[in-house]
Amino acid sequence: MTEGTPVQSETADEDAVAFGVPVEEKQKNGDSRVTVAEHSAAAAEEESGFVHPEGGWGWLVMLAAMWCNGAVFGIQNAFGILFLSLLREFGSEDDDDLRFKTAWVGSLSMGMIFFCSPIVSVFTDILGCRITAVGGAAVGLVGLLASSFVTSLGPMYFTYGIVFSCGCSFAYQPSLVILGHYFKKRLGLVNGIVTAGSSIFTITLPFVLSILLGRVGLQNTMRVLCILMFVLMLAGFTYRPLLPAKPRTTRGFCPPMSQIFNINIWKSVGYRIWAFGIPAALYGYFVPYVHLMKHVEERFGEDSNKEVLLMCIGITSGVGRLIFGRAADYIQGVNKVYLQVTSFFVIGVMSMMIPLCHIFGGLIAVCLLMGMFDGCFICIMAPIAFELVGPADVSQAIGFLLGLMSVPMTVGPPIAGFLRDRLGNYDLAFYLAGIPPLIGGAMLCVIPWVEARNKRRQKEDALKSEQDVTHKMLDQDKAQEDPQVKAGESVL
Repeated sequence: MTEGTPVQSETADEDAVAFGVPVEEKQKNGDSRVTVAEHSAAAAEEESGFVHPEGGWGWLVMLAAMWCNGAVFGIQNAFGILFLSLLREFGSEDDDDLRFKTAWVGSLSMGMIFFCSPIVSVFTDILGCRITAVGGAAVGLVGLLASSFVTSLGPMYFTYGIVFSCGCSFAYQPSLVILGHYFKKRLGLVNGIVTAGSSIFTITLPFVLSILLGRVGLQNTMRVLCILMFVLMLAGFTYRPLLPAKPRTTRGFCPPMSQIFNINIWKSVGYRIWAFGIPAALYGYFVPYVHLMKHVEERFGEDSNKEVLLMCIGITSGVGRLIFGRAADYIQGVNKVYLQVTSFFVIGVMSMMIPLCHIFGGLIAVCLLMGMFDGCFICIMAPIAFELVGPADVSQAIGFLLGLMSVPMTVGPPIAGFLRDRLGNYDLAFYLAGIPPLIGGAMLCVIPWVEARNKRRQKEDALKSEQDVTHKMLDQDKAQEDPQVKAGESVL
């Protein structure tokens, strides 16, 4: 029910009063207005009566979201291919200073995708998933197209590192939120399929880019990549919202501050633990993905087939997203967190195993396990957010989590590189990288217990309130009977 909607009947008002919902009627020009409490009650009633289609148009939305994940993170993960071309374009591969400056273009781009997520969540709540995603893809398209015309490295920080990445951020997050409008029972499986798109693009796009760079050059290759962003913009038009929109409590275009910055998500103790436990685990999570190739070169020589390790991680990550995404559908409530706990424990132990592998086959086994549980961690992020805060608040819940993740993603790998420069090898860096995932996984173990305790308290409070209401009704009945009894006694 939105503001300005007439109250249907007096019976509805009486029912609202009976259930403790305050009703305020202000007759002005024949219109009746309702209070904020009535707005929230109506919204809760609409949301509770909503039935997810579990298919239909949702399958097309799933494919569009899959393309979004593939296009955004496929291009980001393939920056290593573009990195070498940028060095040749603006200088020499042997220039250490240029290598450092060029590496910051890719780091800035990846960091901005997650750093902008809290802002994206606000726009998603206000404008909706469709407008946010289409607008973000258009901005990303402009940034990538502008990057193909620059002739020096300086403008790349703005066009590729900021404009393109911010557009990707605005296009990416709505793809996670919109799935909850169409799926509930199959949400884990659908998220697994969607996030597997990034694995598919990560495996195939480097080969395509290598061919394009050799035939048409860097600038034209970036213009070809613009096609992916254009298709992503078209895919955003499929994000048709189904869940009832949040009712506005103020007039005009600008929503209230409570709707812009949703503090309800931080009232959940389980979400607070989750939002800080995952970033704590990520301080060491990405160290193997950044420094593993260099470690293999130092231990097994430059001629070692190190690309096989990346392929193992990419393939098993895609398989893990499908398997664990489907498995998450059979796990009730916040107990899905235990899958993330398992993934962090396995990844932490495997990180510590990397320095102990003196045989290349051992590294392949480690990478297979790391990729499998990397897919597990990624594919169930959105389902856990839906369980912790509900579909109405999930946009900002995911946004703030991704924003907090940007800090450890940026800080962890440089610390590992610093340790390598000081000690001459990566052994200590990999040992230390395994500790944060273990700590973060231990923190997440508390969430199911906290949520179960909160539910028990809510049931106890509800039972106590019902008993209080019953006692008051009995007292009122007794008070009404006492005057009648006294009147009868006086007559006698």
